[in-house]
Amino acid sequence: MTLFGSGLSGRAFKAAGLGAALLLTVSASHAQSGGPFAGFDGSWSGSGTVTLSNGSTEHIRCKADYKVAPGGLNLKQSLHCASDSYKFDLSSEVTSQGERISGNWSEKSRNIFGNLQGTAGGGVIDVFVEAAGFAANLNLRSNGTRQVVQIDSKGEIRGVSITMTKS
Repeated sequence: MTLFGSGLSGRAFKAAGLGAALLLTVSASHAQSGGPFAGFDGSWSGSGTVTLSNGSTEHIRCKADYKVAPGGLNLKQSLHCASDSYKFDLSSEVTSQGERISGNWSEKSRNIFGNLQGTAGGGVIDVFVEAAGFAANLNLRSNGTRQVVQIDSKGEIRGVSITMTKS
């Protein structure tokens, strides 16, 4: 049963939603005195690939804007991604309580939403992301100005790999 639509655009949206949720959590690896999201405000951009269950891949380009609340414990993100055949706009909010991360994401035009939870530490983030009818494991590594996001799922979207740099 396809809950998010059919064809490549539905599959791509699932991957994008997961990518959005994961990209938000990357800032937790930047634990500083101002909170885990300190120093993460601003614009990021990059590209990567989406791998489908049939083995095909498609290139994706993304731009993200991060807004960190005073105290550095809350983060809002908007993510805009596109390929040759689709585009989407996602919004996300993440909160950190120590090493625990939790949050939610939505894609307004499709009225789809989901949540995320996991841990962060030492520049590595492991997160479980879900939405109605879909779940994935996400791993993120960050070195300050570069983010690498890997998403693995057993659904129509088998993998997503995105690398972004701070603008």
